Amino acid sequence: MTDNSTRLDHVVLWVRDPLASADFYEKAVGMRPLRVTDFAAGTAPFPSVRLNDETILDLAPLAGAAHATMLPGAADSAGHPVNHICLALPGDDFDALRTRLEERSVPVSEIHHDSYGARGMARGSFYFRDPDGNIFEVRHYD
Repeated sequence: MTDNSTRLDHVVLWVRDPLASADFYEKAVGMRPLRVTDFAAGTAPFPSVRLNDETILDLAPLAGAAHATMLPGAADSAGHPVNHICLALPGDDFDALRTRLEERSVPVSEIHHDSYGARGMARGSFYFRDPDGNIFEVRHYD
């Protein structure tokens, strides 16, 4: 990619079991796992999942929080509340994701209509939690 405009690169989520989380994001949410084999072999500090061509979610082991030293107090970020992460999908993918989550007995909220976001008013959105309690909103604009 040669476009260096400002964009979201990655989000780091503290998770209890990175391999189980990668499996959830792959099978329930439909994201492509990255570095899972390397993490399992001990050669990568965490696995990731690809949201799109430009953005990944890093699945950092909660047990490693004490070693987060990039800033003073960074280890305290484990459990720090983030309200939610919102994913915008095309309408068909929105419906397919909701179906996959329901098939796996992942609780989902009712569908909300006309909520405001980065692209204006979304036609529909719903919420769900990952296995570690992180809240995701999923929306579509078409």
